[in-house]
Amino acid sequence: MMSRPARVLIVDDDFLIATFLEDICLDTGADVVGVAHKAETAVELALARKPDVILMDVRLGPGADGVEAAAEIQETLLDVKVIFVTGSNEPETIARINKNNPYSIFIKPVNPKDLSDLIESCSAPSFDRAVSIASQF
Repeated sequence: MMSRPARVLIVDDDFLIATFLEDICLDTGADVVGVAHKAETAVELALARKPDVILMDVRLGPGADGVEAAAEIQETLLDVKVIFVTGSNEPETIARINKNNPYSIFIKPVNPKDLSDLIESCSAPSFDRAVSIASQF
């Protein structure tokens, strides 16, 4: 079955980590639709660009954090897959993340192969394939 590349939004306040995550996404053939460094920007970009997948850090500097941003985004984008990529592995933080029904959680440092495999699994069926199947009925 053909599939289109996953549309990915990257949210991390650390420029180097965001770039590292972007490189992993691009290596898988994913379409990076934006990079945000703050929760507010993440929400704006997600609602405007409607990604399939969001790679979300928890700690994003002053203001709202990634858990709050994910909850706000998921109120509108019901099918978005939020993958938390965080250095925060405290039980309270993991419990907060789990309340949002995350697609997955990666604790930094991230194994690039594991993350790329997960992103590849998020590729959506291509529109052309869906049309050709629908036209058979």
